Amino acid sequence: MLHRISAAWARVELAAAAAFGVAVTLLILLNVVTRSLGAAIYWVDELAIYSMVWMAFLGASASLHRRDAVAITMLRDAVPARLARALSRAVDAFVAVFAVAMLYFCWIWFLPLDLLRAGFDLQTFQGETFNFVYAEPTTTLGIPKWQVWSVMWLFSAGALLHAMANLAAPLPARPARA
Repeated sequence: MLHRISAAWARVELAAAAAFGVAVTLLILLNVVTRSLGAAIYWVDELAIYSMVWMAFLGASASLHRRDAVAITMLRDAVPARLARALSRAVDAFVAVFAVAMLYFCWIWFLPLDLLRAGFDLQTFQGETFNFVYAEPTTTLGIPKWQVWSVMWLFSAGALLHAMANLAAPLPARPARA
């Protein structure tokens, strides 16, 4: 069951990452055309960067589902199959610990309970916590940066889901080689 949920979420992540990839391409093309015409649109660069960041984080999370993230497998490939499986399990466990740590860091960065206690009043929240994460706008788009940074929550939750699904699933006799 957990593996099916992980697979479905990975498909959503990949579809969103693909959409962001298309957006990056179109935004850069738009930028090239408008600059060559002498009428550059100043916010396009920033939007392309944020689209690429979202694409990278969502794609990285999805790659954890299939265990096909970029990895150095020299050690795993050189040891007996039983030890290679143990190393793969250790990697899955490390990814889970990393994802939990990322969720914790997002929690202390965004302070959602403190924001709730402040009644979603940003002035009160900032005065009590000296945390201005919700107040800072992007440079040219003018949207709150927390909306851009929220990809960290999605990445961390997706990474934890995929790691837990991988830990729950049986490993093949010899983990796949890259």
